Amino acid sequence: MRSEKCKLFGCMLPLGLLGCGLSSTPPLETVPFVDVQQYVGLWYEIARYPTSFQDQCFGGVTAEYALRDDGRIDVVNACRKDSLDGPEDRIEGVARIANRETNAELKVRFFLFFEGDYFIIDLDEDYQWAVVGEPRRRFLWILSRTPTMDPDVYEDILSRLPEKDYDPDGLVLTPQPPGS
Repeated sequence: MRSEKCKLFGCMLPLGLLGCGLSSTPPLETVPFVDVQQYVGLWYEIARYPTSFQDQCFGGVTAEYALRDDGRIDVVNACRKDSLDGPEDRIEGVARIANRETNAELKVRFFLFFEGDYFIIDLDEDYQWAVVGEPRRRFLWILSRTPTMDPDVYEDILSRLPEKDYDPDGLVLTPQPPGS
């Protein structure tokens, strides 16, 4: 049901990601290279900056990426509403690689005409965790291949965020269902 998707992920998501006006923020540096074959698959959200388009997501947030034959990437975002065993809601989109030199800059579209920036700004060498942001620094996600993350790894990630002009204090942890 489209109305449920709009409530969950916010019809304003693409507008918010596009931004307007000029920013004095320096360009956001991405990782040097992303092997898309290794990056696709299921990711669990560990933490994020609070966003209006995820207000109804209590927890259990995941993102699943699948490479398409045309080189684009299918995106399925899901979360649990109201509680960890609440109803699951999901939204489907498509991403395209915006920078073929690094594969670290993508444009994601959930609705017909609007694309949002998806920059991979930190990435485990074994693709076990990733940090995703966007150039204006309004959005930030820490993702993991598992529903929990070693606290030392998490703290190490947090320690590097200020170098990218992100405030780690703005993050909120995302609860994941036990046994997920």
